[in-house]
Amino acid sequence: MAPTPRRFTFLLLDRFTMLPFAATLDALRLANKMSGHRLYDWRLVGTGGDFATCSNGSRMALDAGLDGEVTVARDEAVIVCGGDDITAQASRPVLAWLRRQARAGATLGAVCTGSHVLAKAGLLDGRRATIHWENHDSFAETFPDVDLHRQVFVDDGSRLTAGGGTSSIDMMLHLIGRTHGADLAAQIADQMLHTAIRAGGDRQRLSIATRIGIRHPRLAAVVERIEANLENPVSPPQLAADAGMSTRQLERLFMRYLNRSPKRYYLEARLARARHLLLLTDLPLIEIAIACGFASSSHFSKCYRERYGTSPYRERGVQKAGTVVALPTRAEVLALAS
Repeated sequence: MAPTPRRFTFLLLDRFTMLPFAATLDALRLANKMSGHRLYDWRLVGTGGDFATCSNGSRMALDAGLDGEVTVARDEAVIVCGGDDITAQASRPVLAWLRRQARAGATLGAVCTGSHVLAKAGLLDGRRATIHWENHDSFAETFPDVDLHRQVFVDDGSRLTAGGGTSSIDMMLHLIGRTHGADLAAQIADQMLHTAIRAGGDRQRLSIATRIGIRHPRLAAVVERIEANLENPVSPPQLAADAGMSTRQLERLFMRYLNRSPKRYYLEARLARARHLLLLTDLPLIEIAIACGFASSSHFSKCYRERYGTSPYRERGVQKAGTVVALPTRAEVLALAS
């Protein structure tokens, strides 16, 4: 007897990212194909109209809008697909709809920045969750009641979150394997040319050494410690002592491999994080300054202007006025901008 298919409802928010959505949906399609049974059904819903617009400009036809009769049963799953400008997508109708599905007992999931919307609805309070690494710091500051992790995906029972990109594949293979067996999950991974199925505990990003292109283990360890201590900076002499070298040795390593002093590298890392929080949250300037290790907003503003050529007030004001402001690049987030 064929199993009753489980239905997934994909909530496509405006400017959702294509890759994590497509990866999630295609895993379900391949589960049906490889098993020879209709294990899963799915539908696409959005906030209005007949189409949802992706961040790459393409449009996806919707089966229904939230303003219609969209009901979700207890054994179904809702996947929130987020992308760009996620704070603007957490509208009251979206939040209210998600809360209704939670009360009905549906499993709620999110890919990419969709976790922000679940958190905004209060549906991740006290729960373990993840979000794309680029949004991790701003999420942590905005939603302190969420147990946030830097993992590929997090399975917290009736709440499922994936960091974005190909992490959605790993999350879906985890779910499919849990219900229908590891053999089917492996067959799907093989079809997707996904050669290494990552567990939920795996980290999203490459190692420090790989990302910044250095092969010096002690220097990589120092950089990792810097990134982990942006709110409470550690002095270069202390970094050097803990790494088992002199301050002069540490300075030579930074200049040789990163073309800047440890102090400058640290400052750029803190400012990169500050810029991220500035553009992705509504936190007051003083809170951003403190979260990035600055003792006062005036010192923060002075350093920010020297680094980016504008004040934090002006940069945030330009963003709110509707002008497109580039988010920090990966290099800036790593404090490696030239």
